[in-house]
Amino acid sequence: MLGIIGGTGLAQLENLKIARRQIARTPFGEASQPLVFGELAGVEVVFLARHGGGHTIPPHAVNYRANIWALHSIGVKNLLAIATTGGIASDLSPGDIVLPHQIIDYTHGRKTTYHDGIELPVKHIDFTEPYSQDLRQICKQAASNVQQDLRDGGVYACVQGPRLETAAEINRLENDGATLVGMTGMPEAALARELNLHYAALCPVANHAAGRATSVNGIQYEALSAKLELTMRKVRVLIEEVARIYQEK
Repeated sequence: MLGIIGGTGLAQLENLKIARRQIARTPFGEASQPLVFGELAGVEVVFLARHGGGHTIPPHAVNYRANIWALHSIGVKNLLAIATTGGIASDLSPGDIVLPHQIIDYTHGRKTTYHDGIELPVKHIDFTEPYSQDLRQICKQAASNVQQDLRDGGVYACVQGPRLETAAEINRLENDGATLVGMTGMPEAALARELNLHYAALCPVANHAAGRATSVNGIQYEALSAKLELTMRKVRVLIEEVARIYQEK
């Protein structure tokens, strides 16, 4: 089954034909919201809003372990995450959609593993390539099928949040090789790997990162919200095509 995790700007899938909802209790607590089962383009999928249905859970407080465990427990094998970002690279602009290939973790204090001596024995996963190449390929094919621009490749810097970054922090991230910045990519990707899920992320760019281009003197929230809604319409089309291709495979 294909699982979809929605982030900022995607608390629900408007094109999902909902069949049922299921409260997700796990050994690690409850997931952010009940799992939403339904059909997307005639394909059975399950949807989970990372920040809760009302977008009330900040990035640092998301129960990532419960979310991933809940999806795994009901048979999800492939997991597509939507993670809204700020564009660091000069060639990224609001409205772009990026398919990252690498990630750098700057978070702290989050529960980052299932193998902490509580439920499972210690296990060291290989995380050289943090995103599933098979699922990334499906995303690229989906973009081609619907003639949607999709930036293939990017380095996602995952920061703690919930505040946005200073211009100096963005300079540091860029020096480290990051091209976009968000707050939810980790430990989500690593937890999915621990449970042998194929995981990939679609990253809509909502704004230029702090100190860059239109954000040189601050983030303009009014413009951000309007642009993000337009971008999410494109993301929904992409997700629907990903589901079609996934079903065919």
